[in-house]
Amino acid sequence: MAKKRGTGMACIFYGIGYGNGFPDVSTALVEIHEDGSVTVRTGAADCGQGSSTILAQIAAEEIGVALDRVTVVAADTDATPDAGTTAATRQTYVSGNAVRLASRQAADKLLNFVARELGVNTIMGLKAADGYISVLGYPKKRISIEQAAAQAWLAGVRLVGEGTFTAHTTQLDENGQGAPYWPYAFGVQIAEVEVDTDTGEVKVLKIIAAHDVGRAINRGAVEGQIAGGVAMGLGLALMEEVLLREGQIYNPNLHSYLIPTTMDMPEVEPIIIEDPEPSGPYGAKGVGEPTTLPTAPAILNAIYNAVGVRLTELPATPEKVLKALKAKEGQHEHSH
Repeated sequence: MAKKRGTGMACIFYGIGYGNGFPDVSTALVEIHEDGSVTVRTGAADCGQGSSTILAQIAAEEIGVALDRVTVVAADTDATPDAGTTAATRQTYVSGNAVRLASRQAADKLLNFVARELGVNTIMGLKAADGYISVLGYPKKRISIEQAAAQAWLAGVRLVGEGTFTAHTTQLDENGQGAPYWPYAFGVQIAEVEVDTDTGEVKVLKIIAAHDVGRAINRGAVEGQIAGGVAMGLGLALMEEVLLREGQIYNPNLHSYLIPTTMDMPEVEPIIIEDPEPSGPYGAKGVGEPTTLPTAPAILNAIYNAVGVRLTELPATPEKVLKALKAKEGQHEHSH
């Protein structure tokens, strides 16, 4: 039995959002309550990727309250405005901007209310952070956001903000040329594999995944997205395949349609690249689908580096790897 190791690399770029001139809009509502707590209402569906956490962090930062003071009501068609689909790696960028705008509007209403009490003539002289509104350059003069919000409510001031953000996109020309997206995400992954030349089995030993996310609002969530994307790419590369017979799928269950488990996962080393995107919320873009794209080509390049066979059909099952190795061996014998 011979096991050979190899490394391979692949890089990608990916357009954030719907692109190609398609309307890409998100609206959010943010309200500061009389006790200083905050509610964010957004149509953005959190499918487990963590968008509700990100949107809460953005509102907390913009208004100046602790994260545990923010509640996110998401994806309720009876109570939340439209935020578009959770697709195209768009919610952090598009809905993040909408929440930031709505939070800024609500926060500015509160700042305007307390400006006179704090003796400033514009809200530009105020700063809201850590639960307090203070005077710039004279931080001892301050009022808690909880107290300020209560006074505003007693005075009949509703602290509600609404924000709508539309992502810039450009329709392709008649020749299919152009730059249909803005912004773009970039990434590169390096795979190390071990190929068993007797069985054709490919084992992925390690993936190094470097992704440009603009700015990581939540580093743990970004690392989770990278690991999840690598897992999906690993499945695409080595095991996932819809099998059809006379138009019928005959592996419709997870016992016959295989996906990676934790036992199949290699070590994943995430590298977060931060090059702030000026149009994104605090410089953030998005990280979702881009993390899936380079994994399979990086693994296939690593297989080629290990045993010298180029596979062009996915998944790279042991049968396909063995077939390619035998074809290569046959070519070698024929040339001699």
